[in-house]
Amino acid sequence: MSAEPRPQTDPQGPGNLTWRKDSIATRHIGSHPPAVIPFAGRIDGNQVLVLDPSNLESQNAYRKIPDTTPFFSLKDGFSLTGFADPLIWKCAAVECVATGLLVFTTGFIAAHDPPPLNEASPLGPAGVYGTARFFGPLVGGITNWLFLTLLIYAFSSASGAHLNPTITFATFFARLVTFPRLVLYVSAQTAGASVAGLALRSAFGLRNFVVGGCVIDSALVPIGDAFTLEFTFTLVLIFLCFGVGLDPRQAGIIGSKFAPWLIGMALGLLSFGSSFTRVGYGGSSMNPARCFGVYVGSSFPTYHWIHWMGPISASMAHGVMYCILPPWLSA
Repeated sequence: MSAEPRPQTDPQGPGNLTWRKDSIATRHIGSHPPAVIPFAGRIDGNQVLVLDPSNLESQNAYRKIPDTTPFFSLKDGFSLTGFADPLIWKCAAVECVATGLLVFTTGFIAAHDPPPLNEASPLGPAGVYGTARFFGPLVGGITNWLFLTLLIYAFSSASGAHLNPTITFATFFARLVTFPRLVLYVSAQTAGASVAGLALRSAFGLRNFVVGGCVIDSALVPIGDAFTLEFTFTLVLIFLCFGVGLDPRQAGIIGSKFAPWLIGMALGLLSFGSSFTRVGYGGSSMNPARCFGVYVGSSFPTYHWIHWMGPISASMAHGVMYCILPPWLSA
């Protein structure tokens, strides 16, 4: 498996830090460089906006926040000093707001009255493709694609635009995110989703609603089957997100201009494709914070653990593969 060598750097980057030569942080407006936050786990950055750990000034930044580079050690990744860094807290606050916007908008679009339990919709000559069971997820998939794309464009420069605990867990197990950032991001995403869930309840006018991707009829779909679906679709999403948005070898091919579109497309296709085939299964969540927020606004089912354990297990499985075949050459 081929891999590029470590990137060339430009010592003229802002703050006397050594940035990659092609980094946007090397572009100045007079004496004012843009406030670019170095972060290896930025979802659309292809690990371009990172610091070179061999530079002395970059080492100072690395000691404060190790995930400014993808080459931090396991010990540094679990260092608790990151909890005292205000920058990570600010980034987590951005994640809280952005995740809340994502959960409210996509949740309201997909919200509807609960369907009759243990009952399949009648099929016409076109089969499932002529029913609301097909067209509802189709609309939801398209809106997920477009809205996630726009949110990544809007927030990636501020926080990395994870907007989803799945992405944060996946980047953590790939050693692109430190433990303090993992804890703060997932907590912030869950808090933002909870506020969005309360807003959903107010906007929908009652608690008795369900949202696509967060509803399972356990009488028709055994819990084991639902876990398999959640794990598999989430694993596909993680591989696609890493391939187009976090692989440094794709920086010159895809880059931050097109990565958000492809990441949004991946989510849209998977949320649509998982939603109409199995009767009683409303589609894979792939975002535990989204379902958590929906349940705050409605009510918590007994199977909500699937929406957390599926993504966490998929993130661990992907992390093993990422560590076996890393995108960077060893020093």
